[in-house]
Order: sequence, then C-alpha cells, then structure tokens
Amino acid sequence: MLKRAPSLTDQAKSHIKQLILADEFADGRIPPETTLATDLGVSRTTIRDALSRLEHEGVIYRKQGAGTFVNRPGLQIKSRLDEIWSYEGALRAHGYTPSTRILAVSTVSADEETAAALNIAPGADLLVVKKLFLADTEPVILAHNHIPLCQIAAPYKKSDLLLPVYTFLSEYGRQPLSYYVSDIIPITASPELVTTLHIPAQTPLLSLSEIGYSGDHQPILKSTSCFRDDLLRLRLIRRSVQ
Repeated sequence: MLKRAPSLTDQAKSHIKQLILADEFADGRIPPETTLATDLGVSRTTIRDALSRLEHEGVIYRKQGAGTFVNRPGLQIKSRLDEIWSYEGALRAHGYTPSTRILAVSTVSADEETAAALNIAPGADLLVVKKLFLADTEPVILAHNHIPLCQIAAPYKKSDLLLPVYTFLSEYGRQPLSYYVSDIIPITASPELVTTLHIPAQTPLLSLSEIGYSGDHQPILKSTSCFRDDLLRLRLIRRSVQ
C-alpha cells in the first residue's frame, strides 16, 4: 500500500523551520515570500501557507509594516499538545535517540465503556497493542491502543505495529485518523507503570486518554498514554481571545 507523501506546504514548513533552528536568518528576520519561493522552488502560495502554519504554531510572528520574525519563546516548544505527532518524533525533538518496543498484542472483546466510546457493539473484537517508547535507553512513555478489528482493512505484520498509530491506520485501516479528543489526566504510577517505566512508586505522571476520529467524525481508536515528564515535557501556547 502506498504511503502518503507530505504535501509541498508541509515540506516547505519543515524546511523553513529547520533553517530557523539552524539560526540561518540574520537578526531573526524571515526573508520575503518571493525569496523563499525561489530558494525552495515552490509557489508564493505554498510559502504563504507554510508561514501561516508556522505562525499558528508560534514559531514566527508578523509585524505590520516591518516583516516576519522568529519567535524565540515559541522555539522552546518541542512537543505540542494541540497537534498529532509521533512519540518518536517528540523524543527526537528533545534530543534523544528514540526506540519503540511492542510489549504485547492481543485481541479482546470490547467492554461496555469502550464499546460506547468507539460506537461499536459490546463484545466486538478489538486489537490491543501495548507499546513502550524509550529515550536513549530510558523508558518514558507507555501506550495502549485499542482499535476495532472492523476498522482494519488490510493484512499487516507484527512489525507494522511499530509504526505510529496514525500511520498504521492510514496504511492498513479503513479510514485514516483525522483528530483526537483528549483528556489530560494527572495520575500516580500504578505497579505496572512503576515496573515498566523504572520509576519509584507513587511517581506523578501525565496521562493522555484519547478517542481518535476519522475525517467524517467516526471514532476509530481509543488510546491511553502515560508520560514521564522528567524526560519529556509537553507544552502549548495559550493565546488571549481578541
């Protein structure tokens, strides 16, 4: 099955951000759209869209009549809570060498709570994948993904489950993941988390309890992830309402 290539806008945004991180722009001033378009070999519209996304992320800001500039505080955000990103990518952005282990794969019957969340019948089959993400050699994230078997459309190998879950659904699912509705829950480490994440008992952790939706707003995934925030700090930019 073909993988979806990043759009030109995504590629331009990524390239410009790498130039920013490499401190390539004198005095933090972003070159004009025409210059960037020529340098990257894309249209001004593509550059404009890429810059708009970077502005939304807080990486740059526009000053009326003066130009576009790097937003240094915004560069402190390595992992954004308001975007879908791979855990491997987040760990890499924090300077770690990431790796992933599959701890368990099973098929279970959906309980009533999970069935209601995923809009399936109680007892329907779920693929449950338990994954551990490591920063260098330190375990930092434990994730449990529950995917209704009816959402899987193509044969896959166990190694395919190492893919980010949104990539797995794009390649092997009936519908790609479009967005999550997430609950951010502070927890203390359970015995399982103490053992798996190599942390003391009762360590405070951050948990994301999420339902993933397709583009037509159908639930296709239930996910729970627990993070060690001593190794991975999650941030967001909160803007005033104008």
